[in-house]
Amino acid sequence: EALGSRYDEFAQLGVGFQLGREYLEDLGRFEFLFVAPGVPKNLPEIVLAQRNGTILSSEMNLFFEECQARIIGITGSSGKTTTTTLVAELLSASGFSVRVGGNIGEPLLEEVEAIGADTWVVLELSSFQLQLLQRSPEIALVTNVSPNHLDIHPDMDDYIDAKKRIYKYQNPRDWLVVNADNEITRAMAEEAAGQVAWFSRLDQPRRGAYVVDDRVMLTREDHLVEVCHINEIRLLGDHNVENILGAVAVADLVGCGPEAMHDVITSFAGVAHRLEFVQETDGIRYYNDSKATTPTGTIAALHSFDQPLILIAGGYDKHLPFDEMAEVVIDQAKVVVLLGDTRDQIAKAIEDAGTERQQLPLVFKVKDMAEAVACARNHAEKGDAVLLSPACASYDMFRSFEERGDEFRRIVQSIATQRIPTHS
Repeated sequence: EALGSRYDEFAQLGVGFQLGREYLEDLGRFEFLFVAPGVPKNLPEIVLAQRNGTILSSEMNLFFEECQARIIGITGSSGKTTTTTLVAELLSASGFSVRVGGNIGEPLLEEVEAIGADTWVVLELSSFQLQLLQRSPEIALVTNVSPNHLDIHPDMDDYIDAKKRIYKYQNPRDWLVVNADNEITRAMAEEAAGQVAWFSRLDQPRRGAYVVDDRVMLTREDHLVEVCHINEIRLLGDHNVENILGAVAVADLVGCGPEAMHDVITSFAGVAHRLEFVQETDGIRYYNDSKATTPTGTIAALHSFDQPLILIAGGYDKHLPFDEMAEVVIDQAKVVVLLGDTRDQIAKAIEDAGTERQQLPLVFKVKDMAEAVACARNHAEKGDAVLLSPACASYDMFRSFEERGDEFRRIVQSIATQRIPTHS
């Protein structure tokens, strides 16, 4: 019943089904198992099948095997979607044929035979999609690495090892682009089989992109090229400056010119659910950052604002610590509205972090998004920002972060027609 029309579609093709509690029984009878990205690869039934000779693969692994185009792969704990979208727009503006896929958009495997060798495929790749990958892209970019998905990965080392597969199979002609300001990605450069380019907000690399005197610069050994001024960037936050630097470093390797880069970067307003401005009502600005599914993502969002903040957070538990985020929340937010499975954990982290603080944000626990927005609005004043940045996945209350962000946006946009009194 849950599969709906998909069941009928597959059944008409003669596909067999193994559903319900026993769906993992007798997997060893198959020659290949194509494992969906979120399925733990260490399930006993899957491990046993491998021991019996069954080959584990995935949609993404098959795409790499069949694709004739040149591939750019982008991974990281945060910033993947924004950076992937930017790279694609930079290449397109420079006249290249581009296709975008992986963790965003429609599955490119359906169209792989129609994607020619003169095309650049730009893929956003999650740690789950990388786990079974047996090939690496010609250009690999790692935006950053911080704790994530520890509900699926047994530990941080396993998570990092999955990320490393994006460059593990590169050859000496390939490129790895890494964030020089992130300790984990900086160390990855030492393992690269190919060439390395860097991006940094703090230092000038020999090859890559960096910031100096509030300008985004490209460097090719001793040759410097200015791309744009920081003030021309429309995206909020230092983390988005890093995303731009990574995209610029990749685009330069492909052969994009600085003029096209300037035009794209200075006009790029971001993607949905990533610090997305929703609207301003009664002097209160509302932002949808539903894609912030980790404490690190929410920390970056909190640092992006100067005005007083009301934070809406909480959701599905990915077994990530909230201690560091709680410290930033105390410094940046005046009110915190919590919902979902992790609301008690986050509230306790804020309480524990504030034991020696004189003033803590007001903390409220609510049952759903409608109550969260109403609570935030009731405590907002003119000049404040209300920020949905959950620091958690959405699966406790929503099917996806997109559905969660859409719900937030819908509720906020309905505010203009409501008569809810606010503080003056």
